[in-house]
Amino acid sequence: MQRARQFAGMCMVLMLCGPNLLLAQSDPKPPILQPRARDLGVPFDGTPGRFNAITDVTGVEVGHTTLISGSGALKVGVGPVRTGVTAILPRGKASNDAVFAGWFTENGAGEMTGTIWLEDSGFLDGPVMLTNTHSVGVVHDAVIAWKVKHGVPDEEGYWWSAAVVAETWDGYLNDVNGFHVHPEDAFHALEVAHSGVVEEGSVGGGTGMICNEFKGGIGTSSRVLDAKAGGYTVGVLVQCNYGAREELRVAGVNVGREIPEHTVWNGDVGSIIAVVATDAPLIPTQLKRVARHVALGLARNGSYGGNGSGDIFLAFSTANPSAISPRGLHQVTMLPNDSLDPIFLATVQATEEAVINAMVAAKTMTGVDDRTVIALPHDRLRAILKKYNRLAK
Repeated sequence: MQRARQFAGMCMVLMLCGPNLLLAQSDPKPPILQPRARDLGVPFDGTPGRFNAITDVTGVEVGHTTLISGSGALKVGVGPVRTGVTAILPRGKASNDAVFAGWFTENGAGEMTGTIWLEDSGFLDGPVMLTNTHSVGVVHDAVIAWKVKHGVPDEEGYWWSAAVVAETWDGYLNDVNGFHVHPEDAFHALEVAHSGVVEEGSVGGGTGMICNEFKGGIGTSSRVLDAKAGGYTVGVLVQCNYGAREELRVAGVNVGREIPEHTVWNGDVGSIIAVVATDAPLIPTQLKRVARHVALGLARNGSYGGNGSGDIFLAFSTANPSAISPRGLHQVTMLPNDSLDPIFLATVQATEEAVINAMVAAKTMTGVDDRTVIALPHDRLRAILKKYNRLAK
């Protein structure tokens, strides 16, 4: 079986036969990144950061492991494989410091582990991992093992971790019951996590995902507030795997109904995970409010949160370092609630764009039983936006 591990900044192909490594090749050249929604003339509100990505929030790193192998008929345990892992590290690999966080579920047909303690404590202590539905367990265990390797026990010598792992289902294209994600794949996503440009589309946990019955996956975007609002940055990363074709809206235009062919489902099927990062000094109750506003960004794109969809969102702030320290009194800074409107708006705007970026970057994919999910066609998207006077260039 061939397993391809791909990540932004480097591409490594590993040819495996059982447990034996036969060939390892690495290429230090950066990958050729796909056009993004703005490159196609899709108009969006707000001012993006340098990379228009969640990594515009200083300290945030993102890494992917992409697993693609096999073709043809499904053979459980063999393939075809179209899956992976994505890691988001709030303060990067070099830091063991926690961040304030909050979470919200718009519709609960999904999973995000670690949220009970996150809700109670207000802290996210470690990375956020994204993968497929049936690989949550192995990734959860792998994250704890990675933290043990890279961290230190608490002051009493105990190791304890409530790892945060979220999922969406990729079983239409991937051998989801074949359990092809292994601990080393989670380790790899963590170890290669980096700042700067984030690879999008059919990569990492988003490899086999479908969005509005087009090929979906990983997408990201950011907004920088103006100086009057504090100049803070808000970044969003999504793993989008939800939505009915006929509901898809881009820049206010019902693009889905203009491209009715090659649909997949009969209704709104799937899920979406969204992670919001900001450097604004917010406390957990405020971050929960920020997480809720992801739903408004999805609504701009036509989502209505179908019954079978797991729509789960998490928001964290990189401000207030060392707030989790167990000793002494802590002085915490926070914005007043009356100053949150620009952050709410930035979250809505960045979420809207992140989803479209995911679909624009993804390519047509064929997987299990030769099922094919088409990519959102760039030329037709531009033509439709032009038809309704919504094309930016």
